Amino acid sequence: MNNRLSSFHRKTGETDVTIQLNLDGQGKSKIVTGNGMLDHLISQIARHGLFDIEIDAQGDLHTGWHHTVEDVAIAFGRALREALGESEGITRMGHALVPLDEALARVAIDISGRGFALIETNFITDKVEDLPGDLVRHFLETLAVESKITLHVTVLSGINDHHIAEAIFKALAKALSEAVRLDPRRNSEIPSTKGTLQ
Repeated sequence: MNNRLSSFHRKTGETDVTIQLNLDGQGKSKIVTGNGMLDHLISQIARHGLFDIEIDAQGDLHTGWHHTVEDVAIAFGRALREALGESEGITRMGHALVPLDEALARVAIDISGRGFALIETNFITDKVEDLPGDLVRHFLETLAVESKITLHVTVLSGINDHHIAEAIFKALAKALSEAVRLDPRRNSEIPSTKGTLQ
């Protein structure tokens, strides 16, 4: 099994995003997107999934956060897909139920080769600190489509939007960590009766 590392660079007329990803890391992160809440949420994926993630993103912030959030999610999704390669030997599916005080989030993942997301965030207000709440949903949907995973996110309780968002991303981290984990019983087999997850 090769090292599960990837490096992805996406430059458009709106943003310039570079990401380094190690699926077998130690939970280290250096996230610089210009949005403090987005940085905080992505760092939860690294810390609680034990991935090493570095992201440097520059965007046309005078137009708002949409382009930056979307393009960071695109880059992250493509880096994840690249790091997984053919997905040989992975567990493939994972789920997590994570509380943060009054908030409770459930995330289920299938590294299926089919990008699909069903996201129920249930935010109370329009913004999570300095990040529009709807862009949290959009980030997750874009990540799922670009990485070709099936992603279900359900918020079961919560009254504080910061807690809700953080619980979601911690649950995402735990579920993704479980799904990408190598199962020694599989050796290098692809976990699909089709023989491919592409």
